[in-house]
Amino acid sequence: MSHQTPLGSSVPQANCLDLWREKNDQLVRQAKVAQDLGLSPRRQQLAQDALEGLRGLLHSLQGLPAAVLVLPLELTVICNFITLRASLAQGFTEDQAQDIQRGLERVLETQKQVGPRLESGFGPRGLWNSVLHASSLLPELLPALHHLAGLQAALWLSTDHLGDLTLLLQTLNGSQNGSSEDLLLHLKTWSPPAKESDDPLTLQDAQGLRDVLLTAFAYRQGLQELIAGNLPRALSSLHEAASGLCPRPVLVQVYTALGTCLRKMGNPQRALLYLVAAVKGGLICGPPLLEASRLYQQLGNTAAELESLELLVEALSVTPSSEVPHFLIEVELLLPQPDPASPLHCGTLSQVKHLLARRCLQTGRTEDAVEHYLDLLALLLDGWEPKFSPLPCPRGLCMPEIFLEAAAALIQAGQAQDALTVCEELLSRTSSLLPKMPWLWKNARKGTEESPHCPPWASATYLLQGQAWVQLGDPKQAISEFSRCLELLFRCTPKDKEQGPASNCEQGCMSDVALQQLRAAALISRGLEWVASGQDTKALQDFLLSVQVCPGNGDASFHLLQTLRRLDRRDEATALWRKLEAQTKLPQENATWSLPLYLETCLSWIRPPDHETLLEDFRTSLLEPCN
Repeated sequence: MSHQTPLGSSVPQANCLDLWREKNDQLVRQAKVAQDLGLSPRRQQLAQDALEGLRGLLHSLQGLPAAVLVLPLELTVICNFITLRASLAQGFTEDQAQDIQRGLERVLETQKQVGPRLESGFGPRGLWNSVLHASSLLPELLPALHHLAGLQAALWLSTDHLGDLTLLLQTLNGSQNGSSEDLLLHLKTWSPPAKESDDPLTLQDAQGLRDVLLTAFAYRQGLQELIAGNLPRALSSLHEAASGLCPRPVLVQVYTALGTCLRKMGNPQRALLYLVAAVKGGLICGPPLLEASRLYQQLGNTAAELESLELLVEALSVTPSSEVPHFLIEVELLLPQPDPASPLHCGTLSQVKHLLARRCLQTGRTEDAVEHYLDLLALLLDGWEPKFSPLPCPRGLCMPEIFLEAAAALIQAGQAQDALTVCEELLSRTSSLLPKMPWLWKNARKGTEESPHCPPWASATYLLQGQAWVQLGDPKQAISEFSRCLELLFRCTPKDKEQGPASNCEQGCMSDVALQQLRAAALISRGLEWVASGQDTKALQDFLLSVQVCPGNGDASFHLLQTLRRLDRRDEATALWRKLEAQTKLPQENATWSLPLYLETCLSWIRPPDHETLLEDFRTSLLEPCN
């Protein structure tokens, strides 16, 4: 059709213009019909046919020299083509950027400006400055150019080109100054020309794009401020997002972020209102449930916290039904994937199961903790063949620590035999990572300085096995396991920074404090077994060493005091008692470090019942006259 149109004839061109416009309108209506077909295969086919139709129409229009009379329709076809293509692909690509650039060049062709500017290497921003300057001479192009500018803004927002976006909006608004911090204000100020009733049909007009951009940017900005800790600014931006054109899935995210923000600002009741609204309003309720669990934990409502986590596990266990995307540039298209630091990142099913199991163990719900840990191990190890692959560590999880926490929970629940099974399973699956004990003893006899590397959780496994044997009433086997633990701790070295980065599974015990506490736990545990078997002299050696290797462990000092008292070493006991008495009167500093949960649990088993009572008993005995 285009080749049959004489370039100098305006009447045939006008007739063709009507046909081109009718073709555009027909394709837009076809895409809208496809939109209403739900998820049927015919929907996708109709939309794809409409896309190819728009591609062909655009090819016909751009096969002719650019003409001011045709440009409004041509730019509208470009906008419809980009909108449908981006929505089908669920994202922007370089092709869309080139389509926009070609449309701008076509505008400049009518002003005989495109050649020199392309040769000078002007980028998209330079093209827009030239086009919008030229459009002041061609007001009939303004509605279509604002539409195209909305798509350029969406592309730049999705790719974080906020500086370019700010300058574009400044030019559209006729302002000359401002910064990227004023971007929200520029978006609110931007007022695209209204569509006329006889304009070509569009899938999405400039005003609709502006509303989508405003909501998407306000939400992105609010989330960034929330992560950065700028809570008042985050609250303002998130309120702006919630009040705009906010589809239901995005509104759930905005309400969740508002709940997080208000919780951190010390307003838990308002936070809870938003979280309840988020859970009720969306098909995907994982993030608000996780945030609700954090809120209840902060309030000390453990039952509600765990119930939220259980609901979250259920929610992640089923595949959510997704809403049918529209053939539009939607807010979701302009949002980044949730960052792990974001409150909207609720993790995987295994990560949430692990969190639930940990919280049950930490809050004394031991039976529930055991159940959740065993479910988690079954989930993670399902279908895994130990002979052919290393121990799997899903993102954010450390498999050895999960085994150890499960073993600690089983011991806490009085299921020592099951705890031994879990520990043996861990050692069997990781045997290739552990140094052989005869090798250690051989090197010790030779006096060699070389030490093998051994992950600290391996030593912890033997520590927990020893505690299991204590519960089973076998002190000999318990002492053997504690000794194996100490052998690894004192003759092996963990991987340090000079030897390369530690794996995720090693980081839990890599701190000096954690290693000291692990050594102290093994020494105290073995010392207590010596005490139980009436061998106070051997117990004294272990307690003395535990005080030396971990001066910050007060439990070791109290066990040492009791042993010195039983051995009637009165002077040493008195000196230690005075030291402990003085320490209790000093202000207690809050610990700035944390220990692995399995180690915290183990330390709780070997803690003397009441330090103050022990000191008072010793004071009473000290005042008794000596015979």
